[in-house]
Amino acid sequence: MTPVCLSSDYIIDYRNKCNELIISKSLDEEKRLWQLFDANWKYQMMSSPESATWRGYPGQNHRWSDLSLKALEKGKEVDRLTLKTILSIKRSKLSVDNQLNYDLFRRNAEMSVEKQQFPGEYLVINQMEGLPRDVPSMIEMMPRSNLNDYKTILSRLSGVSGLVDQTIVLLQEGLARGIVPPKIPLRTLADQVLGQIHEDAFASPMLTHFKSFPETVSSNDQARLKKTAENVYLSEVKPAWNRLHVYLRDEYVPKCRDSVGRSALPNGLKWYDYMIRHYTTTSLTPDKIHEIGLIEVKRIREEMEAIKEEVGFNEGLIDFFKFLRTDSRFYYETADELLAGYRDICKRADPELIKLFRKLPRQPYGVVPIPAYIEKSVTTAYYQPGSNEAGRAGFFFANTYDLASRPKWEMEALALHEAVPGHHLQLAIADEIEGLPEFRKYGRYTGYVEGWGLYSESLGEEMGFYTDPYSKFGQLTYEMWRAIRLVVDTGLHAKGWSRNQAIDFFKANAGKAEHDIVVEVDRYIVWPGQALAYKLGELKIKQLRTRASSKLKDEFDIRLFHDEILWNGALPLSILEKRIENWINKQEK
Repeated sequence: MTPVCLSSDYIIDYRNKCNELIISKSLDEEKRLWQLFDANWKYQMMSSPESATWRGYPGQNHRWSDLSLKALEKGKEVDRLTLKTILSIKRSKLSVDNQLNYDLFRRNAEMSVEKQQFPGEYLVINQMEGLPRDVPSMIEMMPRSNLNDYKTILSRLSGVSGLVDQTIVLLQEGLARGIVPPKIPLRTLADQVLGQIHEDAFASPMLTHFKSFPETVSSNDQARLKKTAENVYLSEVKPAWNRLHVYLRDEYVPKCRDSVGRSALPNGLKWYDYMIRHYTTTSLTPDKIHEIGLIEVKRIREEMEAIKEEVGFNEGLIDFFKFLRTDSRFYYETADELLAGYRDICKRADPELIKLFRKLPRQPYGVVPIPAYIEKSVTTAYYQPGSNEAGRAGFFFANTYDLASRPKWEMEALALHEAVPGHHLQLAIADEIEGLPEFRKYGRYTGYVEGWGLYSESLGEEMGFYTDPYSKFGQLTYEMWRAIRLVVDTGLHAKGWSRNQAIDFFKANAGKAEHDIVVEVDRYIVWPGQALAYKLGELKIKQLRTRASSKLKDEFDIRLFHDEILWNGALPLSILEKRIENWINKQEK
């Protein structure tokens, strides 16, 4: 079997570089800073080959991350050394731009070291993330333009068995320590693995690339590659997937906990506070976030009531939700029709962007269905970023499972969030920004990224969408969905709410289908704090827009404002606020 990881020479090289920078007196602070950025980026790409594939960083596509306990401990040592190194650089001697770079890198380093007190490495798999989802999607995005690319895919396929074994060791260690996820959201996890086990190797989603080849690969090589891929799948991948399936089904999931909140784990409330700061980039308390959520739910509910009256529905809001969820006029009959509907919305959105943005990215995007092997367990849609370096477009993945839970009235808001002007626009722009260190180009501060996605939904009216009152209600439903998250996430993880309490609160205030509601609540259970970022980020961006508009009055240019938000890369919300304040002051002069 091919080793999961190469030697750890790259760790030694990085340690040597950090120690050199700490004691160096010959370089000025600016050069020391950028040498640290460059060395750390190389280390990050070497230690996480999956990230390297994602970013188009060369030379790592044949490997998986080393998930051994020894490697994880080494990674923690490196994080502590990274923090020591950045603290050795004198911020006061840096330019204004590099002071911002310093602040962001230091914040990331401090958060990484602080995280070490929380044993998240044992929570490496759930219904939303981990091997069943990550392995096939990683192989799917690998380059495949020549013979060498296919050899690389085979090397990574050969490493799947070792990756599975390392993951099982981590899960066993988590069981021994009592660090396990809640049981109920994992009810379909073993089936996700089982759905990828096939007698016919080429029915596996991991071997999709071996069904057709580019012209650069000769027919003889194609035959040899197909045979090798089949052998690797049947002799290595399939047995490993069987081991994982049996382990999850018979041992791991049955022994996971019955509680649902992060507060049930050791040091759980402090852990949850950390997750809030990590995802939202704010210092808000669970109680304050819960309060904001209740206020937003009340406001949005009043707007929903107004639309219900506008369309002449004379019964209560709960009955209106039921009508929207059950009337056949609101649903497509086939998956192809649903996808065509999303593609039409995206096509109509594209030409409207120039009205709201001065500079647009070049990177294209597509609309595709969520893979069948995970569709039952994931939410309505998600976005997978592209990479100019890797020659890969972005993709908006839409869920075509259970069409009776995919109403037409939610589609405009969802497409604007996941594609343009939402995630695709923001992340494609970040991929094209010049002059930033790599860690900033690919920064994923969730409060910013998801806050932008939700803010983008609100731009629909300015782009000519939501002319149909039901689509406007759909936009409010999605905004309500994110407001509910503030209440439900904090309820589950800080206030002792049960899963049923969370589901009932959701049902009482949102028009989403019950299947979606259940999947959403289960997502919040296994990803504490992540769901808070959307509404808190959106509120901050709206607040900044209101502030800029009121101060600049007739001089306010929405396109310049949006460019200022996007063309500096993702930022923590507090730093974004300072940048916009500075931008407003410059515009006033």
